Amino acid sequence: MTYQAPISEMRFVLDAIAELPEISRLPGYEEATADLVAAILEEAGKLAGDVIAPLNHAGDRAGSVFENGVVRTPEGFQEAYKQFVAGGWNALPFDPAFGGQGLPWSLATAVQEMWQAANLSFGLCPLLTVGAVELLQAHGSEQQKSDYLAKLISGEWTGTMNLTEPQAGSDVGALKTRAERDGDHYLITGQKIFITYGEHDLADNIVHMVLARLPDAPEGTKGISLFLVPKYLVNEDGSFGQHNDLRCVSLEHKLGIKASPTAVMSYGDSGGAVGYLVGAENQGMACMFTMMNNARLAVGVQGLALAECAYQQARAYAFERVQSRALDGGDEPARIIRHPDVRRMLATMKARTQAARALAYWAAAALDRAKAEPDESKRAAAQARLDLLIPIVKAWCTDVACEVASLGVQVHGGMGFIEETGAAQHYRDARILPIYEGTNGIQALDLFIRKLLRDQGTAMNTLIRDLRVGLPPVGGPAKLAALRPPLAVAIEALERATAWLLDEGGKSIVAGAAGATPYLALCGSVLGGWLLARSAVEAGRQEDGTFAAAKLRTARFYTENLLGETAGLAGAVIRGAESTLAFTDDDF
Repeated sequence: MTYQAPISEMRFVLDAIAELPEISRLPGYEEATADLVAAILEEAGKLAGDVIAPLNHAGDRAGSVFENGVVRTPEGFQEAYKQFVAGGWNALPFDPAFGGQGLPWSLATAVQEMWQAANLSFGLCPLLTVGAVELLQAHGSEQQKSDYLAKLISGEWTGTMNLTEPQAGSDVGALKTRAERDGDHYLITGQKIFITYGEHDLADNIVHMVLARLPDAPEGTKGISLFLVPKYLVNEDGSFGQHNDLRCVSLEHKLGIKASPTAVMSYGDSGGAVGYLVGAENQGMACMFTMMNNARLAVGVQGLALAECAYQQARAYAFERVQSRALDGGDEPARIIRHPDVRRMLATMKARTQAARALAYWAAAALDRAKAEPDESKRAAAQARLDLLIPIVKAWCTDVACEVASLGVQVHGGMGFIEETGAAQHYRDARILPIYEGTNGIQALDLFIRKLLRDQGTAMNTLIRDLRVGLPPVGGPAKLAALRPPLAVAIEALERATAWLLDEGGKSIVAGAAGATPYLALCGSVLGGWLLARSAVEAGRQEDGTFAAAKLRTARFYTENLLGETAGLAGAVIRGAESTLAFTDDDF
């Protein structure tokens, strides 16, 4: 079984939830006509399903290999990446002045889902490049844009993010990589770990975005600067100069994403790698957050994508596997799709995945509006909504991926634990998603401290108000109206938890932090249910009654089987801090 992009589902969510037809009327997005969107999704689906997906399982078995200083990706990756670049797929949302296509981020997000679902290890390469482009567009000098943007946008060159060091981990302020001024550039020395596609054979040049500290810099994150450090230096005419003083030391041996080369990088073994300052000195973290926020949204999409792939495989297996008699009669063994618990698991996988897709595309639509709305107040409102949603998308969608991939193994039974079926690979690959680009615990702290406390709940309370306004109408069809009461209860739970965090969490950051993770899960669960209900309402306006009925069944399953978790999550936020913090060190 191989991946097939759910194009009709993607198109529905783009139109009904992300409101792409409205976005396409914003300045700069006029090219995103319905016909063009349909053609892009169709062609991307072919590349993902026919070219990239078949490399997934074989790439996992072979892995990327490091020998004599050279990194080789698995067989077929080079050819697939050449097709990816030739098709202009990396350029979808970027500035046409540098070779981009200027299309909406919501459309690019749907296409990004396809690459990640087809082959997560492959999809990681363009994911980081997209973030590097965003960073340079926002903070790069005119010379840096001229030298690097076009090649990065095309995908001919790839980008990386270099934050982590052996002694620092998520504590970026503890980094030791050094930068010394040397004329019009800087010399970088130090070591970085966990660098995705830090070295590989897919592109001619690799552009590293490296955090380092100047000799006279303040301590902590306030003293970090950001540098562009290319693998090959670039001459004034655009040709390659010498190989920079950087090298891959080794590749990590990992639980999953084995075809993605995760490099240990050494800078300056022979005196210093040439780097160019991006932004101002000691403002590196502010610049890097542009790339990090882009990557966090993209990682959330990875979670959605992997959940979709795991669901597709489990669904196919359930319709093929024959085992045990059905409980509703008959003497012959039945396909396991007949068994109620298998149906429950598949329904959970489907509902969680569709909720994650709606949430991710909805956030991408906020990104489009934050960039393109002509009215300044509308741009600001969209940016506030996006800032609030990014940690939820990153954390909740990646937790969904782990849950759905685990259920996928369970649907397969013992065969799910055997590598040949591929279900185990989805589970292994999924496990990195809640960890990188800031662990989900860090995302929860970001939501609590930087998003909730910083504006005293303004953005969240605005969101809660919008959720109430967007509930299924009381006077509508009875089955749709039945979704309203449980959603209203869940929204009220979110409001109570929010009020508690603003009050008690504002008094004690430690107490608030103890409830931050269940609070983020609460946000995701409520938003997921609300967006599925909205999907059911929008589907009901279409002529396809079969599609509308399926949407309603999914929303109903979510509200009746999954949304009840919100009461427990709200209780954990409001009442859980005391018992969490009551443990002594000796108790552990």
